[in-house]
Amino acid sequence: MIILIIGAGGLVGAIMRYLVGSWVIGAVGNPSFPYGTLVVNVLGCAMIGLLAGLAETRDLLSPEARAFLLVGLLGGFTTFSAFGFETISLARDGALLIGLANVGAQVVLGLGAVWAGLSVAQRVS
Repeated sequence: MIILIIGAGGLVGAIMRYLVGSWVIGAVGNPSFPYGTLVVNVLGCAMIGLLAGLAETRDLLSPEARAFLLVGLLGGFTTFSAFGFETISLARDGALLIGLANVGAQVVLGLGAVWAGLSVAQRVS
């Protein structure tokens, strides 16, 4: 059942990502900077901070609500929010070096994986 709850949240989050990103692009015209992605990532980070903070301090969310909102909806909206939350959690727990390593690994390996995928696609086509 939890998988269906996460899937439903992911569906809503992915649709929200498209709608918000499209709205931002429409509002700023045809920008050379990816403002839509930036806005989605910042909103997702703010929302996961707010919701996780409320869940931690006020015990407001059931496990099902956490799965729907934090994993599903925000995961479908942007995985950058999970990256931001996990990194801040590491720093708050005193694992600053691990948090910094997470930032470096995510950025370097993520960009490297995009480059590798593009390189493979160019060779195949």
